Amino acid sequence: MSEKKIMHPDYLFEVSWEVCNKVGGIHTVIATKAPYLSGIKEGNHIYIGPDVWRETANNPEFSEDQNLFRSWKAKALEEGIRVRTGRWNIPGSPLSILVDFSPLITRKDEILTNFWKRFGLDSLTGHWDYIESALFGYAAGRAIESFIKYNLSPSHKIAAHFHEWMTGAGLLHLKESKLSVATLFTTHATTVGRSIAGNNLHLYENGKWGNPDQTAKELNVTAKHSLEKISAREADVFTTVSDLTAMECKHFLDREPDIVTPNGFDPQIAPQGEDLNNLRKDSRELLLKIAQSMTGRAIGNDAEIIGTSGRYEFRNKGLDLFLDSLAILRDRKPSKEVVAFIFVPAGNNGPNKELLAKLENGGDYKTNISHTLSEPEWDPIVKRVRELRLNNSPEDKVIVLFVPSYLNGTDGIFNKKYYDLLSALDLSLFPSYYEPWGYTPLESLAFSVPAITTNLAGFGLWIKDHMREGHPGVEIVERDDNNYTEAADKIATLIEDMIGDSRQDREKRRAGAKKASETALWKNQIDKYTKAYSMALENISGNNSGFVQIQDERDKLSFKVNVANSPNWSSIIINKQLPERIQALDIISKNLWWSWNEEAIELFKMVDLELWRASHGNPIMMLDAVTLSKARELEKDTKFLRKLDSVYSNFQEYVSAKPDPEHPTISYFSMEYGLDQSLKIYSGGLGILAGDYLKESSDKLVPIVGVGLLYRYGYFTQKLSSSGDQVADYEAQDFTKLPVSPMRDSEGNWLIVSVAMPGRVLKARLWRADVGRTPLYLLDTDFEDNTWEDRSITHHLYGGDLENRLKQEMLLGIGGIRALRMLGVETDVYHCNEGHAAFTGLERLREYINDKNLSYGEALEIVRASSLFTTHTPVPAGHDAFPEDLLRGYMSHYPSRLKISWEMMMSLGKIDPSNTGEKFSMSNLACNLSQEINGVSWLHGKVSRDILAPLWPGYLPEELHVGHVTNGVHYPTWTSSEWKQIHSEVFGDDFQSHNYDKSCFEGIYSVDDQRIWSLRNKLRRRLIDKIKDTLSNPVSTAHYTPQQIVQIKESLRDDILTIGFARRFATYKRAHLLFTDLVRLDKIVNNPKQPVQFIFAGKAHPADKAGQDLIRHIVEVSLMPQFIGKILFVPGYDMTIAKRLVQGVDIWMNTPTRPLEASGTSGEKAVMNGVMHFSVLDGWWVEGYKEGAGWALPMEKTYENQNYQDQLDAATIYNMLENEIAPVFYDNDKETGIPRYWVNIIKNTIAKVAGNFTTNRMITDYVEQYYKPLAIRHTKAVADDYSFAREMAFWKRKMRTEWPNIEVRSINKPDNTRLNLSIGNEYHAEVVLSLGSLTAEEIGVEFVLATFDQVQKRMVIAERHEFSPEKTEGGDVRYICNMLPEKAGAYSVAVRMFAKHPNLPHRQDFDLVRWL
Repeated sequence: MSEKKIMHPDYLFEVSWEVCNKVGGIHTVIATKAPYLSGIKEGNHIYIGPDVWRETANNPEFSEDQNLFRSWKAKALEEGIRVRTGRWNIPGSPLSILVDFSPLITRKDEILTNFWKRFGLDSLTGHWDYIESALFGYAAGRAIESFIKYNLSPSHKIAAHFHEWMTGAGLLHLKESKLSVATLFTTHATTVGRSIAGNNLHLYENGKWGNPDQTAKELNVTAKHSLEKISAREADVFTTVSDLTAMECKHFLDREPDIVTPNGFDPQIAPQGEDLNNLRKDSRELLLKIAQSMTGRAIGNDAEIIGTSGRYEFRNKGLDLFLDSLAILRDRKPSKEVVAFIFVPAGNNGPNKELLAKLENGGDYKTNISHTLSEPEWDPIVKRVRELRLNNSPEDKVIVLFVPSYLNGTDGIFNKKYYDLLSALDLSLFPSYYEPWGYTPLESLAFSVPAITTNLAGFGLWIKDHMREGHPGVEIVERDDNNYTEAADKIATLIEDMIGDSRQDREKRRAGAKKASETALWKNQIDKYTKAYSMALENISGNNSGFVQIQDERDKLSFKVNVANSPNWSSIIINKQLPERIQALDIISKNLWWSWNEEAIELFKMVDLELWRASHGNPIMMLDAVTLSKARELEKDTKFLRKLDSVYSNFQEYVSAKPDPEHPTISYFSMEYGLDQSLKIYSGGLGILAGDYLKESSDKLVPIVGVGLLYRYGYFTQKLSSSGDQVADYEAQDFTKLPVSPMRDSEGNWLIVSVAMPGRVLKARLWRADVGRTPLYLLDTDFEDNTWEDRSITHHLYGGDLENRLKQEMLLGIGGIRALRMLGVETDVYHCNEGHAAFTGLERLREYINDKNLSYGEALEIVRASSLFTTHTPVPAGHDAFPEDLLRGYMSHYPSRLKISWEMMMSLGKIDPSNTGEKFSMSNLACNLSQEINGVSWLHGKVSRDILAPLWPGYLPEELHVGHVTNGVHYPTWTSSEWKQIHSEVFGDDFQSHNYDKSCFEGIYSVDDQRIWSLRNKLRRRLIDKIKDTLSNPVSTAHYTPQQIVQIKESLRDDILTIGFARRFATYKRAHLLFTDLVRLDKIVNNPKQPVQFIFAGKAHPADKAGQDLIRHIVEVSLMPQFIGKILFVPGYDMTIAKRLVQGVDIWMNTPTRPLEASGTSGEKAVMNGVMHFSVLDGWWVEGYKEGAGWALPMEKTYENQNYQDQLDAATIYNMLENEIAPVFYDNDKETGIPRYWVNIIKNTIAKVAGNFTTNRMITDYVEQYYKPLAIRHTKAVADDYSFAREMAFWKRKMRTEWPNIEVRSINKPDNTRLNLSIGNEYHAEVVLSLGSLTAEEIGVEFVLATFDQVQKRMVIAERHEFSPEKTEGGDVRYICNMLPEKAGAYSVAVRMFAKHPNLPHRQDFDLVRWL
């Protein structure tokens, strides 16, 4: 019979985790095989791999081509399949598709459940390495399915080849899809076999492994084994790489491979002839030079250089046997020196810097490791070398050197590629215990380097079978489960024999090595693959009676539609050009300094008052609207020009001042900034505070750089419907009308920051806003380089779903740091204003680890030493937190960058990293990466200690190093011009310099009562006029009818007590409190002698239904006949309305639920204008309240039931309004008409309260409490090549290692059973600890007395007494404490120990605590 005709696939998809992603030998197999496949057209062999690099610009193996398969990619994206297309950077540059599986993470349970139902795939016990691989395989299968349906026809013969269990889910998906695709599955090593060997169990004893499924369960690899076994079962053709593995497959996978497809190699990896000799000569000189430098001894040129390499599997790869054989050889004292290199990549922090210094400058330093291991104390090679005393002593003829780095030509020591160094070896050793094939010995032979391998390597068996006449270049050592010692001895003997070889014997061995390699050339192996593909195609043809015809979806397209596409708009900027004489206007308008400078504001009003109003006070927008004739008119207006020259001169003088060069520099990150109404990148108090802070930093010359996001729509503009419902109106900002400028490089290109996202790279343009002397850099994604999905990231502040919030915070934290680096900005301190920016810490860790080659622990010391976290949130639920699955989708590449595990990274944001149900808290992340943490008021600092207490379980909340800096407000922004004039007259000259004593505010007492009262009346009238003007705009007042507006205008008065309540509407703010008793409220507002009116304003978050209901309720009450014009809700709350309110009302009211007001700054703005505060004692008012300077409700709650407490607080408010506040306001002097006592309260408010709550005081507190100490520690941490950080990291690592081994020998503490305890008597306590290798000074012991607090429902510390180490006996240390109790009472007592070091900044910097 004639031989069967070979069928070739028209299209071949080859799927592996190692496509464009080198991990191990499979990468080499598939990368070198492609050129040898025949029968497949160029471009029809498509490789599919995982998109795990994220930042593909850094992936040396992949060149993205965004135009490749462009239309299919768009279709795939619609189907939820995200891919990158391009070329694999290997010979031939084959097409490759990288599949992003991260969007599937949140669907993992659904996907894996379906595989269980359809195929019986048992994923229940799969850990993340399994889940990740299964999702990749599934995503790859979907990508193949989508590609076939979109690009191919039913007549095409298609094969899909899946390598290893990691891709098996893709094969199963294709089976489920019913597509006519021939599937092949290749296992390169069985999961169970590798696990048995890797767990130091005997693999080769016949009959031991009876039930493979039970064995998999015992070895905790059930899920991987199940996927591998089912994939083998379902594949049309099942292959493996060697006869050795075929036997495993038959037993463990219950299917014998249809064909063995041995690995081959490309001979082009090795140079030939003289080129190889020259390479060998140069590389040999380099190896000997570095060996001499590492050992500090001369090494002869005739030394035997041997080596091993491969993946770091200590037992499987025979590294243990390699070292043991070298120890035997050393003891035999060989005839000449043997230098053994171990080229096995391991976790490292870059080149050994002391070795580098010696290579450059000489010295006495010695080492046996070329690169700095991340965890040398746990390294198996280091441990075995130490046990065998392979110390490279001068008398030893055997030298062992460990090279734990990938040799890619840029390792920092050798700076040559692995193949270059391989050529220099005289002998290579690969004594594997488990090696399904063995690519490394094959590579060695290709370079004519003789090799020693074993019969337990597939390649070893291959050589035995294919070179029966002899193989002088390859020695195959017999290994089994019981001959380890004999094998080690045999290898030592082989090395010894080869050392003694004559020149002729050496050349014979080298020639034999080369010949042996040629038996496994791809040209000799590829026919097995060709046959496998043909078999698979035949199988599906036979099973389906010919190739299945599937309906082509493109046949459904209608060609009757209009196919004209929409315009592809892109943006350009055309700048205005003012006449040169008034060009200064443009300059001033682009610096937000004008927004708090009264003279500058007056200047812009002089340009054109109507245009100023029409532009809502935006000078850039106004100047764009100025006509040419108007501009020429201004050129000739002498009065205007004098004003312009004066303001511009002041501006230049202001911005030219420079900060003290010795002052710490600060990077300040915030999600929002409230700088001016014209720049809508804020929503509420957090943003306003950040904006005020930057303004103050400019005024006080504190060198801060701000970082934030530039939002296209910002926060919404508020409107109300006719029924009083809030309507969120998002108005797009025209960036050309904003005080922001593009940041460009020296060639004029816009600076673009990149951040890796799943399946693509997010690009962000960089803008700069000048806040006086302080730069604020803003990132914007809304431009053509991004997908529509990514363009929307910076559309809305706090907009979108949780996933969009994560993307915003990644952009702020990671992108923000990268933006600073692009600008060349490095600062002493990094300040996170809320947890939104906590990813800054992760990115900075990455910088130090990747760029400076520091270990994770060392980098952590530096990042913490320079980081401050300010929390503004008073409730646990308010802290941003993300599900772990969502985070995996976006951050799975980060642990490898940090050289830590996923669980370690999760521990930065979770209390229990093993609890997948716990969310990753951004506040926890910020705390763990910051040395200093603060709340924003005294009370909030206390509340924050309670909230954050789980981070430090060994301590009670009151002990935590969480401080506070009470928020303040920017005086020049929020104070009316009239008050500024008065203050400038009486506060003294220093006040204008921004460096003043707060006591200067007492100058207000010298101001005449009449002047103050007149000003208060003026500001109230201005407010009422503004409100009436607002009511005249029908767009703003849909919630009132025209008749109601007339009634309101008639009822609103500018001469009665006016109380303001304006803020974000959330339920805890209790805006409804005033309406608890409407009958009583009616009596108050309509009192004929002492009338009161209430003005409300504010927004509720669009997602906060309860907050919006409060607004509607206020509107409903305001429409009641008895309250119309007496209670009013003003819509469209923004900075302009806020200024009018805080300047114009008489009382600012605040009624939060205790203690949920972190700080609150609206009341602080009011007191700057002599407006009294009337509030619950919460937030800033706890510190601000002074008798005779406002009014307060008690801080303590009377009732646990909040409804009862609300009723009590409402009654208290009514009583105080009726009996304390209104009577004083209307108590006018009969002669002057001035309410003297009221004016006195105004003066007290300014003198005793206002000065304590400015950003001037606030920024001074931050500088003194945090910035200066952090800058000092940061400078210390990075000095002398980070020696301080290295020392602290090493000590902490040592302490963590030794901590579990500390034993408590005895504890003796005072108790009532033995002593009558009383005040005035001294008591003795004693603890004896066995510390092992630790010193007494490294462990602190503490006696704690605590009482139970009935309010807080927990133990509270009363006293602490530290023990002193007194006596050391052997490894035991006796700690003594003599204490004198301060107070009588019942106490609970306990003793704890803690890690102690004089250089710790505080106790919580290191979390090792144990209660004894």
